Amino acid sequence: MFTKLRNKRRDRKERRKTIRDTFKREMENNLKSSATKALLENSAKIITDKTHIEHELFVKNNVKRGLRNSNGTGVVVGLTRIGEIIGYQMDSENNKIPAEGKLYYRGYSIEDLVSNCIKENRFGFEETTFLLIFGYLPSKSELNAFNKLLSSKRELPDGFARDMILTAPSNNIMNKLARSVLALYCYDENPDDISISNVLRQSIDLIGYFPALIAYAYQAKASSYDNMSLHLHKPIPELSTSENILRMIRPTGEYTEIEAKVLDLSMILHAEHGGGNNSSFTTHLVSSTGTDTYSAIAAAIGSLKGPKHGGANIAVINMMMNIKENVPDFNNRGKLDDYLVKILKKEAGDGTGLIYGMGHAIYTISDPRAKVLKSMAQKLAESKGLEDDFLLCDYIEKRIPVLKAEVTGIDKPIPANVDMYSGFVYDALNIPIAIATPLFATARLSGWCAHRLEELIAGGKLMRPAYNSVQEHLDYIPLGKRNSKVQINMSTSKMSAK
Repeated sequence: MFTKLRNKRRDRKERRKTIRDTFKREMENNLKSSATKALLENSAKIITDKTHIEHELFVKNNVKRGLRNSNGTGVVVGLTRIGEIIGYQMDSENNKIPAEGKLYYRGYSIEDLVSNCIKENRFGFEETTFLLIFGYLPSKSELNAFNKLLSSKRELPDGFARDMILTAPSNNIMNKLARSVLALYCYDENPDDISISNVLRQSIDLIGYFPALIAYAYQAKASSYDNMSLHLHKPIPELSTSENILRMIRPTGEYTEIEAKVLDLSMILHAEHGGGNNSSFTTHLVSSTGTDTYSAIAAAIGSLKGPKHGGANIAVINMMMNIKENVPDFNNRGKLDDYLVKILKKEAGDGTGLIYGMGHAIYTISDPRAKVLKSMAQKLAESKGLEDDFLLCDYIEKRIPVLKAEVTGIDKPIPANVDMYSGFVYDALNIPIAIATPLFATARLSGWCAHRLEELIAGGKLMRPAYNSVQEHLDYIPLGKRNSKVQINMSTSKMSAK
């Protein structure tokens, strides 16, 4: 009996000791974690101070910040035959004069390209891809042959989906897309050959693979991070790019003709936008080094991932959700105006004062892509009973220039850009927000590949812009005579920045 009591006391004592030791370890780990966090935060302040460059120095050195001239126009760094954007005219004093927007692919207006596809009731993204890469409109037989070539590239290499996507999912599809493109290098028997014929082969391979890449990456994310069922559909070679995308991202694989046609139209409008947009310029920049196709396209994806470039359609979707939450009856135009004014005054929305989907860096009066997409978006709205949601976009397009003039006192045209209606289209198609930017990348890949080929053919010179140093020269300080900028005590988690 006494032995049992002693054993119980010993067990209790050991449990208490275990609890104390565990608590002590957790406290030590928390202290170390807090100390590390404090170290990083204080170091960030020091780095910010040491790296800051005064605005006056940029002016003094005549730096074209953001590669833009003082009047807002882009610095000319190259020539291209692929795309042309017209958003304004220049007067004799080099001032921008607003003009109706125009967009050309290889010399053909985007309105003509789209209207003919609609008139003939056919998909047009593949034809657009052919035009951008080869430089001319294909004959019927050439287009059929090209479609068959793309069809043969719809399925990913054996084992790729399992080994490279499903076993290592990412919560960000753009991140996974870039990693997948880099991984495809390992599946290419001739990855580093930058001859035009080989780069053309690689480009066609990637254009064929992309729908499956984004669909499987999304399904892996939905299953691993969102607790959704895993639905994997194989691509059907005979289907168009937009049809395969809708089929593979939806659990049932079902879609309607108008859904696929509107998505196809959206992809045509996003396929190219001149060599000066950030991701296409990235393609030129990286390709000028002579690197492989996979590295160049992965770099372009990284550029597009940035919210200042490729995330605007997501911002439109989120903004519309916010408006509907705060103005449930958005047909009450008075309350809607009041809330839009609050957004403009940075009192509502995300606090930036921006109405996403309105305004553009180049287009001053109209964005031709928005005008084209708007008509198809209206048809999609009618087919899905979303007329009120469409009219909300239309109202914002018409009303924001007036409200912004009242808020700022500056009266100037503010056109709706393509993101206003592509955001609506993606939402109406029940396309998950997670793949809105990857869809943009799938469309823009055609333009990137065309620009890579153009750089290899017509560029011929390594791009190396100049940065002027504004750091003063310093005398070296021996190690023993240096003072610490940050002091840290890991045992007490006390830290201070000098």
